[in-house]
Amino acid sequence: MSAALLAWVVAMASTGSVASKDAVEIAFTDSGRGEPALVLVHCWTCDRGLWDAQVPRLSRQRRVVRLDLAGHGASGQQRATWSVETFGDDVVAVVEALKLKRVILVGHSMGGHVCLDAARKLGSRCVGIVPVDTLFDFEERMPSEEIETFLAPFETDYPKAAEGFVRQYLFVPTSPAEVVEAVVSRTRAAPKAMAVAALRDVWSYDSAAAADRVTVPIHAINGDRYPTNVEANRRHASGYRVSYIKGTGHYPMLEAPERFGELLEEVVRSLTGPAPRP
Repeated sequence: MSAALLAWVVAMASTGSVASKDAVEIAFTDSGRGEPALVLVHCWTCDRGLWDAQVPRLSRQRRVVRLDLAGHGASGQQRATWSVETFGDDVVAVVEALKLKRVILVGHSMGGHVCLDAARKLGSRCVGIVPVDTLFDFEERMPSEEIETFLAPFETDYPKAAEGFVRQYLFVPTSPAEVVEAVVSRTRAAPKAMAVAALRDVWSYDSAAAADRVTVPIHAINGDRYPTNVEANRRHASGYRVSYIKGTGHYPMLEAPERFGELLEEVVRSLTGPAPRP
């Protein structure tokens, strides 16, 4: 996909905003046509631009909606509680504002947790979830003391701790340097209060209980740096499936956009069948 065509497709999309449950304004972009719509939810400290390279491919035959969770991108920054649940409310607000009848929720990293919460709230309107490089083991939870120990440096010097975390845990030696530097820069610049609180809540989140409350199919796209516990995940989502994208770090949509886009299309087809003709 040429840079010129990507820019044209992104420019042709419509943008807007809607108030979330707590009145924080949530910015979104709406592209393409067709149901079920794909609702793309970004990760911690990124924004809807994370998905830009996938929009031309996906929006040829489907409606594609991207949003900035509160505290990210162009969305509002004032919120009393930064949590998976309040981020889930952001997704619901956008789906309801656009009157989307059937959606597949695609969530990267923290966005996968957010999609579990939003799916429960959306009920029958959600027909599938695609977690991306996340939720490797629904039953794994960090002890609260371990979380606080890990986050202590973030409270003392957020930019330094955030950069160290990103560089150490989220990339592989073959990750493109420009992608690494872009993510590091964005993460360092994130609002500290939101970033620290969001990490704390994600690492405390009971994914197993959340998955138990969701009945739609879940088909993950995970990297191979960390193992996926398929057996444990199927105890909470009986139809759980996973496809692997190998050789990338935590950001496959940025590190290998073409390969990731092809795999995402395959996974979406596995949940819905072939896309309708335009």
